[in-house]
Amino acid sequence: MAHGARVRTLERREARLAYLMVAPTFAIVIGLVVFPAFFNVWISLHRIGLDNLNDVFRAPFVGLRNYVRAATDYAFLDALTTSVLYTILATAATTLGGLGAGLLLNTAFRGRGIFRTLFLIPYVAPLISVAYIWRWLLDPTVRGVVNWTLMRIGVLDHPVSWLGTRGVALLAIILFEGWRYFPFAMLMILARLQAIDATMYEAASVDGASRLRRFWSITLPEVSLVLGTVFLIRLMWTFNKFDDIFLLTGGGFGTRVLPILTYEFSFRLFDFGRGAATAMVLVLILSGFMLVYIRKVMRW
Repeated sequence: MAHGARVRTLERREARLAYLMVAPTFAIVIGLVVFPAFFNVWISLHRIGLDNLNDVFRAPFVGLRNYVRAATDYAFLDALTTSVLYTILATAATTLGGLGAGLLLNTAFRGRGIFRTLFLIPYVAPLISVAYIWRWLLDPTVRGVVNWTLMRIGVLDHPVSWLGTRGVALLAIILFEGWRYFPFAMLMILARLQAIDATMYEAASVDGASRLRRFWSITLPEVSLVLGTVFLIRLMWTFNKFDDIFLLTGGGFGTRVLPILTYEFSFRLFDFGRGAATAMVLVLILSGFMLVYIRKVMRW
């Protein structure tokens, strides 16, 4: 009995210590994640602007009116279309770029370590730095590196505003997204490539399979699960992307996506209720992506 009581006392002490150790993290999650999420839902159901910003808890309740105003706004539909197009193309560029780089680094050649380092630079470099380097490269005047080079070789007759022309600007930020984040895909794909049993390639070579045939019959099936995982992860992250686009174009010239529109509703028009409603729509879409991702992972 005495021994059992001591064991129970020790277990209670360990439990209290465990709760004490977890409490700071729990408090941070509550304060920085849970409370802001519920508060955003509350804001989306009220009319909040500059006139009542200092007394938001007495703001008029408007129900789903902010959601209706956001969903029926042409800017919302345009931003949603742009978000879908940008997300799919940028994610595809990232995944395909990572696959190509992974295949290259999986081949033994002199200087492979140098290429590995160079490929990682876009991903590890500070975003603010690489964004402004791209803005310098894509300067709309003849001083821009891209314009100057293309004019020198006769491709262009006059400078192009790469980040200031509708259509071209969207293509530019898609290329930027693929260039900056392909190393993330490369690392995951390369790890899987290096785990493929080399004897399968040897057997295929003995049977006379070409390099392309070995890729389609061995490499691609072996990395398909990783490709699917990378694509879904990047799809979620890209759909929620704000900073890259904001630094390059500010959301103008056909590059306004839903996160940019949320920012504009809240901090340019100061319509915080509609901005919160747009953010909640974004959360619902991302939650759908997350459910698909979880189902795929559990199936794999």
